Amino acid sequence: MGKIAIVTDSSANLPEELVREYEITVVPIYLYWNGVTYRDGVDISPRELYRRLKESTVLPKTSAPSVGDFLKTYLSLAPQAEAIISIHLPPTLSATYEAARTAAQMVEGAKVYVANAHTAAAGQGLVVLEAARLARQGIDPESIVKRVEEIGQRTHIFAFLSTLKYLYFGGRIGLASALLGSALQLCPVLYLRDGIADVWSKPRTRSKALQELLKIAEQKIGNRRVHIAVMHGDALEDALYLKEEISRRFDCAELFVTEFTPVMGAHTGPGLVGIAFWCEE
Repeated sequence: MGKIAIVTDSSANLPEELVREYEITVVPIYLYWNGVTYRDGVDISPRELYRRLKESTVLPKTSAPSVGDFLKTYLSLAPQAEAIISIHLPPTLSATYEAARTAAQMVEGAKVYVANAHTAAAGQGLVVLEAARLARQGIDPESIVKRVEEIGQRTHIFAFLSTLKYLYFGGRIGLASALLGSALQLCPVLYLRDGIADVWSKPRTRSKALQELLKIAEQKIGNRRVHIAVMHGDALEDALYLKEEISRRFDCAELFVTEFTPVMGAHTGPGLVGIAFWCEE
């Protein structure tokens, strides 16, 4: 089997060093703010986004890459690859998946497989990394796609926020939960289910929310070997604490910290801390 190229979108929140190590191609999602268009992680950094969020009364909007963006990417990879595996947000969360599928049908030469990650953020990143490892082992693309979708469906994402207003205005959480979190000044722990964020528990402080994430990990992981990423939005200190505790408590096949990209951070705001993980059988 010849080279298999791995493609994803910027919502995967992969650290740049891992993108380089595994030769992953990342197609940026778009962010629109005050009349200006930014490519996620290219034209605007996480630090700039969170600084501006704290100062701005206008929230940014996001948009999936275009069919043309994907077609250009696939055509650039096709001469060097026998197959391309493109892994993206589920269609319930974004139009990215359908744009990739449309572009894939226009490519001649290399076969393009578009896979549903069935998860998001660093959960998607973990799925993409597994695909990249399998590609390096020479596994056939059909088997990689099958493995990607299987892992994606059992990947867990839990996170807590400083505020629910960004999720609420983005349509990701119900009005009642948004008002409750705002009124009682909670640090709600959320989980991703069917493309919608829902409330898992309602700790009152960040320190209790951090302990809740560790408790969830203990319940879901147990003694199994785990692939896990710690996510944060302008909350590096909390993320490093969580990474240290996870490293001490669990058998980690991989463990890394990643900061939410601008497009993901626009939906959650500053202060997010979370974990994404899947366990080996």
